Amino acid sequence: MDDDKPLQPETEDETPTEPAPQSSEEAFYCEAEAPQTVGKVKPDRENSETDLEIEDNEKFFTTGQKELYLEACKLVGVVPVSYFIRNMEESYVNLNHHGLGPRGTKAIAIALVSNTTVSKLELEDNGITEEGILSLVEMLQENYYLQELNISNNQLGLEGARIISDFLETNTSSIWSLELSATNVGLTSLDLSWNHFHTRGAVALCNGLRGNVTLTKLDLSMNGLGNEGALALGEVLRLNSCLVYLDVSGNDISNEGASKISKGLESNESLKVLKLFLNPISVDGALLLILSIKRNPKSRMEELDISNVLVSEQFMKMLDGVYAVHPQLDVVFKGVQGPSAKNTISLLTNPMKLIQSYADQHKIAVEDFFKSLNPTGTMRMSVGEFQKVMIEQNKVPLNQYQVREVIKRLDEKTGMVNFSFFKTVKP
Repeated sequence: MDDDKPLQPETEDETPTEPAPQSSEEAFYCEAEAPQTVGKVKPDRENSETDLEIEDNEKFFTTGQKELYLEACKLVGVVPVSYFIRNMEESYVNLNHHGLGPRGTKAIAIALVSNTTVSKLELEDNGITEEGILSLVEMLQENYYLQELNISNNQLGLEGARIISDFLETNTSSIWSLELSATNVGLTSLDLSWNHFHTRGAVALCNGLRGNVTLTKLDLSMNGLGNEGALALGEVLRLNSCLVYLDVSGNDISNEGASKISKGLESNESLKVLKLFLNPISVDGALLLILSIKRNPKSRMEELDISNVLVSEQFMKMLDGVYAVHPQLDVVFKGVQGPSAKNTISLLTNPMKLIQSYADQHKIAVEDFFKSLNPTGTMRMSVGEFQKVMIEQNKVPLNQYQVREVIKRLDEKTGMVNFSFFKTVKP
C-alpha cells in the first residue's frame, strides 16, 4: 500500500482536483510500459517526445482530435507521441525518426482520418513496414486535407510497394506529393498518369527520383508538368542511372522544356525510351533533343516519340547524322515538310518484299536471314539490338522507317524479337 493518498471510489458529484487520482486510467495513455508508477512519479525526461506529462493531461482532452489520438494509442498499445499532440492542429507535422513502428503509425493514421488541419506530414525513418503503409493508405481514402506525405526510408518492401501502387492506381485522395526513397520501396515500374501533379508535384516527385536505383519505368503522362517540371526532369535524367522508360506525353512541355530535357539527355546513360507525344514542341525543340543524343556517346536511347511534330528537311539531314552515331535509335515524328516529304515516301518501300527477294535469290528461309544477323545465333534478340543490326547490315539495306515497319509487322510487345515469327509473316 502506498503512503500517498489512497485511491477513493469516485461519486457522480466528485470533481478531481489533483492529477494523481486519475492515474489508473491515464497511466495507460502516458506510460504503457509502467502504468503502476505514473501516478506517483513524474517522468525524469521532461523533454521526451514519447512520454506525456501528467500535469498536461487535462489540456490534451480539450479537443476531440487529441482524445481520439489517445484512445487510438490505447487501442493499439503504444505510448503517445507528445510532439504529435502538440502539433496535430498545425498544417505541417514532422515525425521523422520517431520510431513509430507499424502500430504507432496506425494510431497516427486513426487520428488523421477526421483531421482537417494537417496538410503536410513527414514520416521518414519510422520502420512503419507494409502494415503501417496500409494504415496510411486507408486513412488517405478518407482524409481530403493531407496533400504532402514523406514515407522515405521505412522498410516497406515489395508488399508495401504493391500497396502504394494499388493506391495510386485508384487514387481518390488529395495527395499531390508522395516522397519515396529508393531504399524503402522496391518499385521498378510506376504509372502516375492523369494525376494532375502540375509543376509543384513534378518538382517534389523528381527530387525523390534523382538518386533512385530501382525504378526503371515511369509514366507521368497527362499531368500538366509544364516547362518547370521539364527542368526538374532534365535534372533527374542527368543524375539518375536507372530509369529506362519515361513517358511525359501531354504535359504542356514546349521548346523551352525540351531544351531542359535535352540537357539531361546529354549525359544520361540508361534511358532507352522517351515519349514526348502531344506536347507543343516544334521542329526547333525536336532538333535540340536529337542533337543532345548525338553529343552523348554513351546514350542508350532506342526510341524518341515526338509523333505530333512535323519536321523539316534540315531535321532529316541532322537525323541521318544522329543515326550514324546511334544506329539503335528510332525517332518517331509526324512527317516531313517541303520537298523531302516526297523523298521520304519513296523510302517506305515494303521492307518485307526486299527481304523476301533477298532470301529467294540466295535460296534461304527468311528467318535464317535474320538469325544470321544475331551474334548469338539464336532466334531471339532485343528490339533495340535488332534495330541496330538491321541498320548496320548491308545484305538488304534498309532505313529507319523500314526497320520500324518490320518491327510493327512482328507485332512484338515484349521488347524481344523472335525470328521464328517470320515463318508466318507475308510480304
